[in-house]
Amino acid sequence: MFGSAIIVFRETFEAAILIGIIAAATRSIAGRGLFIGAGIAAGLAGACLVAALTSTIAAMFEGVGQEAFNAAILALAVVLLAWHNIWMSMHGAELAAGAKQVGLEVKQGRRELSAILLLIALAVLREGSESALFVYGMMSGANLSVATAIYGTLLGIAAGAAVGFLLYLGMLKIPMRWFFSVTSTLILLLAAGMAARMAHFLVQADLLPSLKSPLWDVSAIVPMTSPLGILLHALVGYEAAPAGLEVLFYIATLAVIVAGMFLVQRSPSVAHTR
Repeated sequence: MFGSAIIVFRETFEAAILIGIIAAATRSIAGRGLFIGAGIAAGLAGACLVAALTSTIAAMFEGVGQEAFNAAILALAVVLLAWHNIWMSMHGAELAAGAKQVGLEVKQGRRELSAILLLIALAVLREGSESALFVYGMMSGANLSVATAIYGTLLGIAAGAAVGFLLYLGMLKIPMRWFFSVTSTLILLLAAGMAARMAHFLVQADLLPSLKSPLWDVSAIVPMTSPLGILLHALVGYEAAPAGLEVLFYIATLAVIVAGMFLVQRSPSVAHTR
């Protein structure tokens, strides 16, 4: 539940930031609330459709190459999480500035109010669709129940919306970069954990060798069924007795994402915006 809540919180918070910036920039425009609400509703409807299609496609593979399908879903989720962290390291400030510019243009009469609806709908659709894919990946990779995934998703949405609303009101004095630094680290570990689970499914499907299984076994110290084991598994992909390939995928994913974030943060364009 904690893992899904963290991912959904991050996605919801990012959408809430954009919505808050637009709402603040257009607060003097009559009727802007209707367009903001319609944009949120349209984005949520699209995200629910994506979630439904994911579940439907997964059901079609039930019993037929299920391990390969789960590995493919996890691979896609890992790629998106990696891209998310690396892209936000480079373009987070630009995204916020772009949202503010649209709001100002609407306020000045250079754009129609429908631009607000479209921008918000696309933001909510993007973040909601990614959340649906990530949560499904965690369900297939960590054996989460549907109820647990729903609780985690609702908790993440509520927390992200609440923090975004406080930010809009100007009550939140903690710098946003702290939020993004902490959540980026957690998402980095979640992505590595998903990559390790992907390796597990590929070994189960006899598509790749295990490279020694288990590589170690610390189940006597921190059992997978213990509260600590469950928490660590959800947050950082902990496995008490991992195969060598799982460890290799975990470390490689960490290295690639960290290297990508380091490179973009050191690029001239990013340094210029700081």
